Amino acid sequence: MAKLYFYYSAMNAGKSTIMLQSSYNYRERGMHTLVLTPAIDTRAGAGRVKSRIGLEASATGFGTEDDLLALTRAEHAKQKLSCVLIDEAQFLSRAQVDQLAEVADGLGIPVLCFGLRTDFQGNLFTGSERLLAIADNLNELKTICHCGRKATMNLRVDGRGRAVHEGEQIEIGGNERYVAVCRRHFKEGRAS
Repeated sequence: MAKLYFYYSAMNAGKSTIMLQSSYNYRERGMHTLVLTPAIDTRAGAGRVKSRIGLEASATGFGTEDDLLALTRAEHAKQKLSCVLIDEAQFLSRAQVDQLAEVADGLGIPVLCFGLRTDFQGNLFTGSERLLAIADNLNELKTICHCGRKATMNLRVDGRGRAVHEGEQIEIGGNERYVAVCRRHFKEGRAS
């Protein structure tokens, strides 16, 4: 039976690296995968996923209004899919998470979602909230704070490395905008 998986963590835990490795493992065995990435994240270019350590691959971009069940069905009709993998799953809508559950339940295709649990204010993202509620398997990927403790929070910083506490929930960025920290340093607003 196929399952819906959610691999979550703070920034810089290697989510994209693990996702790309998983897709590679399927493909190396002659199986086909569908890699999805939010169209809003163009840091690696449109329709690309790139990890911090340099792994990258083509992906299918999606918007918040796209029906991921229909998209998967169409791709599955072209070539049998063995797995669907989603990068930056925190940006999924509630409806899209339900559609991905139907990919696993109705189409029998495993779905592996990788994303952040919380935003820079410590609040759940919509996609993450729904995944935490209905995923068959929850897997926390770990990274560390500058103090050596487990990092569970994402601190947004400005151009001078100072903590930012207000703003839109979604602001695309990498190491220049976000630092993974423990809860204590998150509350203190300390990036280092």
